[in-house]
Amino acid sequence: MSQTSIPLSVQDLTVAWHRKPVIWDVQFDVAPGQLVGIIGPNGAGKSTLLKAIMDLVPRTSGRIEIFGGPWKQNRQRVGYVPQRESVDWDFPVSVLDVVTMGLYGRLGWFRPVRKQHREAAQRALERVGMGALAGRQISQLSGGQQQRTFLARALVQDADLYLMDEPFAAVDAATEQAIVEILREMRAAGKTAVVIHHDLHTVTDYFDSVVLLNMRVVAQGATSDVFTRENLERTYGGRLTLLEEATEAMRRRERSL
Repeated sequence: MSQTSIPLSVQDLTVAWHRKPVIWDVQFDVAPGQLVGIIGPNGAGKSTLLKAIMDLVPRTSGRIEIFGGPWKQNRQRVGYVPQRESVDWDFPVSVLDVVTMGLYGRLGWFRPVRKQHREAAQRALERVGMGALAGRQISQLSGGQQQRTFLARALVQDADLYLMDEPFAAVDAATEQAIVEILREMRAAGKTAVVIHHDLHTVTDYFDSVVLLNMRVVAQGATSDVFTRENLERTYGGRLTLLEEATEAMRRRERSL
């Protein structure tokens, strides 16, 4: 596989705050057409990793390549779904406006938004089941509706690589299933998604491969090979209650196959 065909390559990445490492010597490649889970405990550096990939935080060392080039060169090929908590949901803007913002990287901030752009945003909203709420103010949305709006904003970019920071956090079951279906449609279209995820019970169902992270990469590879009790203990430091629940979930899944 040529380097230019690899959606994401992270090499020897270290990020530090006030000389204290947040992530240390992180290294992994992401193959095209994969759903990749970034798994690890709170404080493991998962969100920092995504921000470093997008040049939003300074790196102490390391190299990141997007489709074989730097972020600035290929940023239009990347869609981003941030954590809901990072957004001011009281800002007076409509759902359709938020989704249309996903096109600004392609249009430029000072280019007019035309009818075809709003139509593309409307189609993205309909794809996530939010078409009827296009005119609603974002302050009036539920948590699940907020997350679907973010997903539509990423979809309208028609990116090749998607970076998602806990898209399943605190959403209802219907929204979670809708997100999973969209992710699988992306994969079928040859697109790649890197997703920070916290629910160990669903990892084996949702992701083709995983990166287990706790400041360093503990293990990475195919989910069936890497998502094991031993690696989880190394990643989470032996928090046995959590691990027992995840292990039992894996056993139940294996019995159902």
